[in-house]
Amino acid sequence: MRPKKPKTTGSGDLFRARLDQIINLKHELAQLAGQIDWDFIDGEIAPLYSDKGRPGISTRFAIGLLLLKHIYGLSDEAVCERWVYDPYFQFFTGEEFFQHEFPHERSDLSHWRKRLGDRLELLLAESLRVAHASGALRSKDLKRVTVDTTVQPKNISFPTDAKLLHAAIRGLNRLANKHGVRLRQSYLRVAKRAAMMAGRYAHAKQFNRHRRELRILRTRLGRLIRDIGRKIAGHQDIEAAFALPLARASQIRGQQQRQHSWKLYSFHAPETECIGKGKASAPYEFGVKVSIVTTNARAPGGQFVLHAKALPGNPYDGHTLRDVIEGTQRLTGCEIERGYVDKGYRGHDTQNPRRVFISGQKRGVFGIIKRELRRRSAIEPVIGHLKAEGHLGRCYLKGRAGDAANAILSAVGYNFRRILAWLRALLCLFLSAVLRLLISRSALNPVC
Repeated sequence: MRPKKPKTTGSGDLFRARLDQIINLKHELAQLAGQIDWDFIDGEIAPLYSDKGRPGISTRFAIGLLLLKHIYGLSDEAVCERWVYDPYFQFFTGEEFFQHEFPHERSDLSHWRKRLGDRLELLLAESLRVAHASGALRSKDLKRVTVDTTVQPKNISFPTDAKLLHAAIRGLNRLANKHGVRLRQSYLRVAKRAAMMAGRYAHAKQFNRHRRELRILRTRLGRLIRDIGRKIAGHQDIEAAFALPLARASQIRGQQQRQHSWKLYSFHAPETECIGKGKASAPYEFGVKVSIVTTNARAPGGQFVLHAKALPGNPYDGHTLRDVIEGTQRLTGCEIERGYVDKGYRGHDTQNPRRVFISGQKRGVFGIIKRELRRRSAIEPVIGHLKAEGHLGRCYLKGRAGDAANAILSAVGYNFRRILAWLRALLCLFLSAVLRLLISRSALNPVC
């Protein structure tokens, strides 16, 4: 059922302290809370609820927690813990009085991310609207953009054959214990020692011994797969629960290190892809490709992210440019006049290819276009901030839906960080102007 809107009393309480009497209402977080259109967000999310059932959590509370998490780069647990002792967090989420306990469960954030799904772009559009309303972003900044791709790594360790085989053995044992399947032998201690010795032998370049440990792991994993298959035969419900894990374990057991066909790089995150971006520090990264669109010129509040989208399947950059530009125009409501990309977008299929300029291009590049093309590389620091200060550097969310949600929310958090910095700068300018006015008046009217 659609959540009810919180009602404010506007009066004091003998046993509770009002938040507007505790905090500084000129603080940038308090000002940002007043500029976000919470009613519009609530109206857009309303169709996701049914007409019956228990009322859900307040929209402002859940959306506010998601924004605070990605603005400050916190985890779900950390943002809930900080909410208890930070009055600015409580004011941002719509509370009227200071609360001493967290009123909901941490898992509610996960449920809200799943419920929002494709509607998460609504928060990115709202961040751009707030930036425009506060003067940090101008309309002309939306017409010339820079597009680039990066890798959003998944929360996995570097995959090796020994690690994958050991993870498959541990995963099948956990599932067997969960469903009460009595195994002939678990092979947990044997597999742990074999995986450890395989890493040591590989480090010492003793590859014959390394391959021997891999054979031990493959043999034990094969025995475990066959044993589970015999024990669950005829039990349809248990067979359905084991179908996908057994398929992953069989894939890991059969794949080789340098095979050219599809490979599995994680037992618990099968959507992980191996992406090579040509960097010397990280020749291969394991995650999903993400497209980022930023303003080309530096707006008054800095560079803002206009669009962010996960691209599963590791597509060629040039084949994604058309959809990315159309999505950016739909999100901002402004037609893009010029786009600047790197050489990875050669052979793109946009509707107006003459308006897309590639790094190193000579034909048609002169004057202001040449200067704007030199600013193409300014998107790299933005991607660095998304990874270092946000959650784009490592995705902890589950599945393809988690990859898509993390990419959008990281961009939302980055935009709101720029807005907070802009509001903080405006407050400093206002205070300095007032101080200069007071000093000038005191100089004109000296005290005798």
